[in-house]
Amino acid sequence: MRCAAVPSFSSLSVFNPSFNTTDGFTGSQEGTYLGRRRQPVCICGGVAAQVLHDRVMTSMTRRMFLGGAAAAMVPFIGFQTSKAIAQQPAPPDRPLLLTNLRLFDGVSGTVQEGVNILVEGNRISALPGAGEVIESAQMIDCGGRLAMPGLIDVHWHSMFCGLTEMAAMTADIGYVYLVAAREAERTLLRGFTSVRDAGGPSFALKRAIDEGIVVGPRIFPSGAMISQTSGHGDFRMRYEVPRQTGGPLSYAEKMGAAMIADGADEVLRRVREQLMLGASQVKLMAGGGVTSHYDPLDTTQYTEAELRAGVQAAEDWGTYVMVHVYTSKGIQRAVKAGVQSIEHGQLADETAAKLMADEGVWWSLQPFLADEDANLKADPNSKEKQREVAEGTVRAYQMAIDMKIKTAWGTDILFTPQNLSTQGRQLAKLTRFYDPLSLLKMATAQNGELLAMAGQRSPYKGKLGVIEPGGLADILIADGDPTQNLDFISDPDKNLKLIMKDGRIYKDQL
Repeated sequence: MRCAAVPSFSSLSVFNPSFNTTDGFTGSQEGTYLGRRRQPVCICGGVAAQVLHDRVMTSMTRRMFLGGAAAAMVPFIGFQTSKAIAQQPAPPDRPLLLTNLRLFDGVSGTVQEGVNILVEGNRISALPGAGEVIESAQMIDCGGRLAMPGLIDVHWHSMFCGLTEMAAMTADIGYVYLVAAREAERTLLRGFTSVRDAGGPSFALKRAIDEGIVVGPRIFPSGAMISQTSGHGDFRMRYEVPRQTGGPLSYAEKMGAAMIADGADEVLRRVREQLMLGASQVKLMAGGGVTSHYDPLDTTQYTEAELRAGVQAAEDWGTYVMVHVYTSKGIQRAVKAGVQSIEHGQLADETAAKLMADEGVWWSLQPFLADEDANLKADPNSKEKQREVAEGTVRAYQMAIDMKIKTAWGTDILFTPQNLSTQGRQLAKLTRFYDPLSLLKMATAQNGELLAMAGQRSPYKGKLGVIEPGGLADILIADGDPTQNLDFISDPDKNLKLIMKDGRIYKDQL
């Protein structure tokens, strides 16, 4: 889905990417932030980047860091955070043993009984039998409830999901970041412990979460979306066209939402910049969109040579390219260029679907069904395109099942903050296509496999989406029975009784 121009965020995406943490943040907010030496700021943005960096760092001062992001939000946006996550919870001082539970491990496709979960640090260390005694462990009685891996949304826009389009275009940058931090907390409380950010300047938010400055899910950032001129990431106004060769960047480019690149050499430059900033994977725009003002839905964008250049740059860094595209022609071109993840693709025909199946490419589908959960479309032309995509969504899921294509799940909630509470429901309603356990496996272990394609560019070293020895300790305890339905995920406030991420407990209603 397409995002509109929003205030500049480039200042927060110029931190040294080598400062990224891996296995989780283990210090206190105050001690770790004040004790670390701030990393040098990359000068690739020149004077403008430095000015913006100074502005944002002035607004997000020690008062926010010492008081916690949630406390800083209250006077600005009137948001009262849950007491369960008012500040970064401390790691347990001894192993945790979760007992009296029914286990969905993300992999087996069944619900097991007679097994416990032992968590040490930020890892699952063992799955002992129900009667096995672990002397040093603190026991947590789950009351016979379901234990499952944290949910994963692989098409999420961390910076843009919590704002209306108008707010994004007009709000002060500090407000935009505070809203993004608030929504990161809420995303975690909905049970989503990991997200793949599908485009936007989320590097600073990811860093703040990893360091414990704010609370939220693990973020696999893509950085700016790379687009051709007139493509789905070209957000310029008509009066800004034409741009002289070597001319100034557009507003959307300056704030890190998208970058325009024409020709293989320019694609190489822009992809490499996002990798430098810390992208775990790269996103290219290979076709038109539903909300686009300029690029029609049926257009094919980027030549195969341009796409291949982006793929080569990503592969040289040990990671992969994901592309926004809907049509069969665009899908086929992208797959032939070496793209590993097709985002959307609802207008695929059988030829394109078979190519994805044969090449082992991921099909990252979203439940675009033009229902009450859809991103709002006021423009009549956009509504018609939305209807076309909705019809294609039903066909796409059926082809993905019939051809056994590796399928991932995400929501792509964008500029419709009123829909954020439906994130879990947008998974649950897909039981019209899948049995509940298969669908839950998709949103946990399968999505975790897609995240793992980032290889050494993954910011988090450990297996996600599974409950098994050695896996990262992202665990939900829920009132629900996934052998029957996934309706319990639709109401996380009521049904998620415990939320653990990285071995830390962010919600406990047991």
